[in-house]
Amino acid sequence: MLAYAFLAPSLLLFGVFMFYPLLRSVYLSLYSTDPAGRVASFVGPENFTGLFTSGLFLDGIRVTALFALLTVPAGMLIALVLAALTHNLLRGQRLFQFAFSLPMVLSVGSAAVIWKFLFHPSLGMLNYGLELAGFAPVPWLTSPKWALLSVSLMTVWMNLGFNYIVISSGMQGIPDDMYESAKIDGAGPVAMFRKITIPLLSPTLFFVLVVSIISAFQSFGQINILTQGGPMDSTNVFVYSIYREAFVNFRFGTGSAQALLLFLVIMLLTLIQFKWVERKVHYQ
Repeated sequence: MLAYAFLAPSLLLFGVFMFYPLLRSVYLSLYSTDPAGRVASFVGPENFTGLFTSGLFLDGIRVTALFALLTVPAGMLIALVLAALTHNLLRGQRLFQFAFSLPMVLSVGSAAVIWKFLFHPSLGMLNYGLELAGFAPVPWLTSPKWALLSVSLMTVWMNLGFNYIVISSGMQGIPDDMYESAKIDGAGPVAMFRKITIPLLSPTLFFVLVVSIISAFQSFGQINILTQGGPMDSTNVFVYSIYREAFVNFRFGTGSAQALLLFLVIMLLTLIQFKWVERKVHYQ
């Protein structure tokens, strides 16, 4: 009984904020709702089939997958390079670690507002810098060609702090005697990084990869503030589409069906990563 008493607060929180919303989404996905959001009638799997026939599911997944491709590899690569450059610094290491980790202290809303000013077509610092360098200004958030790339740029910067801290901590755990042995054998910095650092860091990189992909598929705050899914749905990622269906159009049935499909997509991607990518991970 004592064990259940200790578990009770956690079970209560999981029940209220996780299991009940999940079961409620399953229930709503089988019903249509009226313009006020009230349950109207049972429609069975019609909400799911409607997502595929209307193209809403495929369009959302396409934009979300492109967003993940733009943010995950770039975010991991930049964090890996910065962690490698600062790993062996004798002076100023703490200062660089503080600077690169700084985006973590900002909320998504605050960071998005800052970048919205930077992306401003006439007053933003980015276009001001481009004009000083002799380039034409860029319609960062108003052009369908640039909008997703602009949101991805802000997302890479926002995730840099977490990726850098995790990868840098992984590097700290690699024993120094392995580098000393490699130096005695005549290995250079590039060879040591490729033959020692990357293999021993692979569990950390795999963790960052899984977390980053899940985070990319759940991104919402920066898109809501910067573009609201536009222009021309070029940044209408899956989570923003769920928000628009459920809380703007009050079609809770379609929104719940989208949420369940997104859950299945993320679970499938995670299982694929553990099935195929984890084989490349080197555990000591």
